[in-house]
Amino acid sequence: MSHKRRRATIFTAAAASVVAGVALVPNWSAGASTVDQPTVDKQTKATFQRLADAVFTGRTDALVASDKQQYRGRKSLSNRFHGDVRLSKSLTRNENTAVSQLRDRKKRLASLGEQYSGGKTSVTLGKTRVNGDRATAEVTETTTLTYAEAKGKEPKTTGFQAHHRLSFAADGNGNWRLTEVRDTDDGVAVNQPTAPTVPEPTTATDDNPPEATRSATTRNPAANPKNLTSGTYNYKAMADYATKYWSNYNPDYPNFNGAGAGGDCTNFVSQALKAGGWKHEPGYTYDFHKWFGNADIQSDSFVGVNEFSWFALSSKRVTGLANVYQMDVGDVLQVDFDKDGSKDHTMIVTSRVNGVPYLTYHSTNTYNRSVASVLASYPNAAYYAYRT
Repeated sequence: MSHKRRRATIFTAAAASVVAGVALVPNWSAGASTVDQPTVDKQTKATFQRLADAVFTGRTDALVASDKQQYRGRKSLSNRFHGDVRLSKSLTRNENTAVSQLRDRKKRLASLGEQYSGGKTSVTLGKTRVNGDRATAEVTETTTLTYAEAKGKEPKTTGFQAHHRLSFAADGNGNWRLTEVRDTDDGVAVNQPTAPTVPEPTTATDDNPPEATRSATTRNPAANPKNLTSGTYNYKAMADYATKYWSNYNPDYPNFNGAGAGGDCTNFVSQALKAGGWKHEPGYTYDFHKWFGNADIQSDSFVGVNEFSWFALSSKRVTGLANVYQMDVGDVLQVDFDKDGSKDHTMIVTSRVNGVPYLTYHSTNTYNRSVASVLASYPNAAYYAYRT
């Protein structure tokens, strides 16, 4: 999403597989002398990590498994927890809704001709904090989903890396409750239950910026082939750059992911375009007719979703595509989640196979996500596809 836009809480959810009779977090750690002095010792941290793994594995299962398979293996996972523990009531309600949304998404995706035959989620625990009867744990989720019936040159998997903050509270008896799971990426994950909440639209500060034309989302549009080899730009270099840095950020540029100002998505796409031959257009940072970015300074058009669109169209470095399925390697897709006329997220195409473009992006760090998956996740959004 745009670096210039304030991020909003994207969702509050855990996993229904955890909700359904699963013990979640332990009593006060064995090292605590009283319930008034909780600590987070090594054993408690390990339990936090296993809990997070169960939470996000449950979300992945909602997209992959059948209803009967949904809880397979969950009993053995929950047996590793101990003590009188449970989700808060409000989080239980939220999660029931979240998993229902993910199951609906799976059905929409199937209607678009795509399914996931398997999924794997792992979680690493970062910084943990305890303050009285409250605790937080930072976790990194890494999820890989396997495309069903992938063959030939089609990507076999898609995946992402997301960061979350888990919040816990203790009751009067000293038992931990999981109260909130919050995304800290400013992002758009495959198993994110709902669309991001976006702030007021941004507006141009100077002369009338060009308006992008919305792209259709129907399958099998009229052909619009792209010259990938003998044009001005190196589209393979764009895709290679995005593939290399989708999760390991290039230190030659700033990282706006989780910075509280909107995210790193457009900054990342601009870097990939630059790697493929886009040249700097120096000038004032706020002038959308200019485009430049390095470790020290970036134009608004280099890091901002709407400003990028204004520059790209006014400079004629891109043209609009009538349909998102016409995109090819190096093309760019933007999304306006709430259709307020202000674009919210930027992605770049790194592969096209059998008429389906696959997207890579930051916020949340994601690779090889099919355009069908994006459409199934946000069916009510407006889409803008650009030929680069």
